[in-house]
Amino acid sequence: MIHQLADVHTSDIGNNTNIWQFCVVLEKAKIGNNCNINAQCLIENDVLIGDNVTVKSGVQIWDGIQLEDNTFIGPNVTFTNDFLPRSKRYPNAFLKTVIQKNASIGANSTIIGGITIGENAMIGAGSVVTKDIPRHALVYGNPAKFHGYVCECGEKLKDFACSSCRITYQLMDNILNRTEPSR
Repeated sequence: MIHQLADVHTSDIGNNTNIWQFCVVLEKAKIGNNCNINAQCLIENDVLIGDNVTVKSGVQIWDGIQLEDNTFIGPNVTFTNDFLPRSKRYPNAFLKTVIQKNASIGANSTIIGGITIGENAMIGAGSVVTKDIPRHALVYGNPAKFHGYVCECGEKLKDFACSSCRITYQLMDNILNRTEPSR
């Protein structure tokens, strides 16, 4: 569903995706299935949005941004794609930013270009993210700092276990991995 007050120029939009009023989507953008692009969003050309992505109101997704499947982008999240912006001067290539599967970014966060936010990571509201964020990391603040790990369900882990869904994890070589149940 594309709202009649949206200005959408791409035809590369998956099934069951909603684009609401006052959105602008440029012609080379790619948007997956079952996405929800809320009101007053801008999506530029060199943008790839996976399946089941939610983009809340007031978000601009600039060239070079990739949102993988099942990501959540809160209201008024700000992405950047150029370290040295100047009016009418464009870089040879915009910075590439990847938000990996199942990651969530809280409202009013700023994401500096050229970084990767890992799978299942959780960025707290109002954070300023200036560097790569590992998988399952919970970060918040200005600048965003590490405050623990979250489960794939989103709950904060205690002793590498989720009290909500009972999944357990282990940390090996600074990478958090789900523990396989014993047979």
